[in-house]
Amino acid sequence: MKLIVGLGNPGTQYRDTRHNVGFKVVEEVARRHGARFDTSPSEAEMAKVRNLGETAVLLAKPLTFMNLSGHAAGELLRYFKIDTADLLVVADDVNLPLGRLRARMRGSEGGHNGLGSIIAQLGTSEFARLRVGVGRGDTRRDLANHVLAGFEPGEQADIDRAIVRAADAAEMFATDGIVKVMNRFNRTEDAPETEP
Repeated sequence: MKLIVGLGNPGTQYRDTRHNVGFKVVEEVARRHGARFDTSPSEAEMAKVRNLGETAVLLAKPLTFMNLSGHAAGELLRYFKIDTADLLVVADDVNLPLGRLRARMRGSEGGHNGLGSIIAQLGTSEFARLRVGVGRGDTRRDLANHVLAGFEPGEQADIDRAIVRAADAAEMFATDGIVKVMNRFNRTEDAPETEP
C-alpha cells in the first residue's frame, strides 16, 4: 500500500492559500479516480484509490495545522503498516519558482514546518517528497503572511497547471516509484527527458 500525504491547513479560510497546494494535489488525484475523502483512523481526511498501480493508494489531508502534520502521517503509517519507502509527501515550496516541481527521495525539511513535523514524528527524513513551487514574492513581505495568502490573478493559471502536473507525479510515484518521478518532473516542461 502507498500513502500520499498532501500538506495544508484545515478550514475554508486557508483553502486557496499557497500553503494548501499539497491538499489541492491529493484532491486532484482523488477527483481523477472518483475517490471521496472521509474520516480516517488518524487526525486526517483519507481517500482510497484502488485502480492505480498494483496496490491500493491512500490519499491523506491532515486535519491538524501544518506544524503538526507529522501526527497524522505517523498514525496512518503505523495503522496501515506502511513502510516509509511507500510514503510521498506533497508540500508547497517558497524557494522554488511558481509552478516548478521538485521530487526527492529524502532530505531535510528545508524550513517547511509540515515536513519538519513529519521528520520529527517518523524519526527519519528517508521518505519521498514532492515540492510544488509557490514563489517567494516580495522578500520584504513576512513569509508567514505570504504562504497564508492566495495566489494573484496572474499566477492562477501557472499554479493550476502545476497542480495537474504534481497530481501526474503523485500517480507516477504510486505506479513506478520516486526515481521515475524525479527523472520526469524535476526538469522544466520543455527540457528533454533523460534516462536515470
